[in-house]
Amino acid sequence: MSEFSGLNALVTGGGRGIGAAIAAALTRGGARVTILGREEAALVARVQAGQAAAYVTADVADAPGFEAIMAKIAAAGSIDILVNNAGAALSAPFLKTSNADFQRMLDVNLMGPVIATRAVLPGMVARKFGRIVNIASTAALKGYPYVGAYVASKHALLGLTRTLALELAKTGVTANAVCPGFTDTDMVSASLETIVAKTGRTIEAARAELTRTNPMGRLIAPEEVADAVCFLARRESASITGSAIAVAGGEV
Repeated sequence: MSEFSGLNALVTGGGRGIGAAIAAALTRGGARVTILGREEAALVARVQAGQAAAYVTADVADAPGFEAIMAKIAAAGSIDILVNNAGAALSAPFLKTSNADFQRMLDVNLMGPVIATRAVLPGMVARKFGRIVNIASTAALKGYPYVGAYVASKHALLGLTRTLALELAKTGVTANAVCPGFTDTDMVSASLETIVAKTGRTIEAARAELTRTNPMGRLIAPEEVADAVCFLARRESASITGSAIAVAGGEV
């Protein structure tokens, strides 16, 4: 495969889960992929496995530090494909969700993509080509109980995506969102452990609770999300912008 030959990609949160699957898929397609994340060991392992070409250690929630790192990345060379995948989730009833909790979700799930996009977008516009893919969630398309801060941040990310699509419509740069349902990742594993700890249910019962909203009755595979990202990142997808593609088994 060489559909991404000659293109440079940056995947945030690329050390594990959905981000790692996206980086591997883009690499197989011929892109030169840089992965960014907090855990250096996980990033190094992906590069050594040939699933990415390079890595950068950074925390997207540290706005000043992340801005500085993104400025260096942008100055070092072109980024043609930006996948804003790094994210975090928090579960609590609304009345037990603090202002700091809301801010944390916004810092990671909204401002992380804002900072990364702001850094690489001028180069994309100048070259008249770019693909911005934001990993949102079905939580950007509907509400879920007990994750109000997360849902709000993902709705915000989808709103940003749609605004970028309109502003960039004549530049050759597209902006789209991929909205996975519950996916088989470390984040969902942590959610399962929380359900077990708080309710006393078995892990099987907890998993059934998460998958009951999916008509297929299963977790989404990270590779399925990666396939959607690759479709949007292709050169041939020039007319697809402002879209929110759900990878959720028919849930939404």
